[in-house]
Amino acid sequence: MWGAIAHLGRDSRTRGYLRDAWSPADLELRQWFGQEAARRGLDLREDRNGNLWAWWGDPSDRPGVVTGSHLDSVRQGGAFDGPLGVVSAFAALDTLRARGFEPARPLGVACFTDEEGARFGVPCMGSRLLTGALDPDRARGLTDDEGDSMAEVLRGAGRDPGELGRDDETLGHVGVFVELHVEQGQDLVHRGAPVGVAAAIWPHGRWRFDFHGQANHAGTTRLEDRDDPMLPFARTVLHARQAAERRGVVATFGRLRVSPNNANAIPGLVSAWLDARGGDEEEVRALVAELAEFSRAEISAESWTPVVDFDEILRERIAAALGGAPVLATGAGHDAGILASAGVPSAMVFVRNPTGISHSPDEHAEMSDCHAGVAALATILEELCRS
Repeated sequence: MWGAIAHLGRDSRTRGYLRDAWSPADLELRQWFGQEAARRGLDLREDRNGNLWAWWGDPSDRPGVVTGSHLDSVRQGGAFDGPLGVVSAFAALDTLRARGFEPARPLGVACFTDEEGARFGVPCMGSRLLTGALDPDRARGLTDDEGDSMAEVLRGAGRDPGELGRDDETLGHVGVFVELHVEQGQDLVHRGAPVGVAAAIWPHGRWRFDFHGQANHAGTTRLEDRDDPMLPFARTVLHARQAAERRGVVATFGRLRVSPNNANAIPGLVSAWLDARGGDEEEVRALVAELAEFSRAEISAESWTPVVDFDEILRERIAAALGGAPVLATGAGHDAGILASAGVPSAMVFVRNPTGISHSPDEHAEMSDCHAGVAALATILEELCRS
């Protein structure tokens, strides 16, 4: 399975992945998901927000146990973030069937749409729409770098954007959700463990900063006559780093759009996206407020996820089933966090990442650790599907 999707959306120059939601690569991955479901005789369903569900058993009779992740990627991302959870879900199901296990409740494999938010700017799009955490009108109006709205993109992919929104029927099918993911850090390396269990997800959000100036000629405009928005942006980047260190959080300006974006022109507009996270929600919000006052930019909030504490009973049950696997917090957002915030009992299992690098072509996990992750997931699903 891993080899079957390794080439999809891969940039031959960088070896990174370009798997934007609803792009040709993403559509091929969705087709692959459907083929894997059909190979196992699973009931494939697509909900009103484009999330895919492959069921062993009928969740209409009784809410089921679901595992899975996503197949889209950040731009120039790695191979493991998302796909490892989907491939491992199918592999864990195969493991259970090879043992002759018959689940007492339905077992599902999920593939969430647009988890990374690389195309339209809002992460966990599919799960946010599913749970009602994202207004469907706002989602339909979001645009990509080409100016195409999400509504237009969905129509081009043969979907009805009018269907977007909270889906209580689908949510009612999910009794518990367990997401396997490559660790985005090195906690498991330091603990000497191939697999761990998530305790919580830090609060995190994204904000757009628009710095307005006056576009003008780079060669004929005197320095004292310039209104260059790149300068306040640069000062804000430096201030964000200093403020984050002072407050014990992290802050990143990782995306930038410059207009008119000519080498021989002073910009008229610099739009920059801030990603801010930390263990203390008040400090994260205080950081953003400080940057707003310092920068004097026009600021709009694009997404916010409060702290997510995963279900303690479920977490302890899973850790015990894995023989006392280490429990750790994470600064990365996931669909499991969105479902947990909506009241769905949810948990996460992490697979060791030897370098801790993620959202990069250098993201990696040893195959032996991936196999350990599949074995752990199979154990968890067997435990949860017994009754």
